[in-house]
Amino acid sequence: MANIKSQEKRILISNEERLQNKSKKSRVNTEIKKFRSALNEGDLVNAQALLKSSISLIDSARLDGVYHKNTASRKISAITREFNQANNSK
Repeated sequence: MANIKSQEKRILISNEERLQNKSKKSRVNTEIKKFRSALNEGDLVNAQALLKSSISLIDSARLDGVYHKNTASRKISAITREFNQANNSK
């Protein structure tokens, strides 16, 4: 444990931030799983709505500093590509 008061505070703050980031990442991953599940079932209308909400969550996480901008772009690109492939095959 830290001996300096500012270090103790920094440890507490970093733990809180870590938990918030973990929560945001988990929420993004859950939304992407719902999107992929809808795609596998062939429900393109629901998948399109989930795609929009997934992109919104990813952008929000990027702005909060949870994801690097390239990581966020890569995730958005991947799920958009999956949707477009499923949409073109139907």
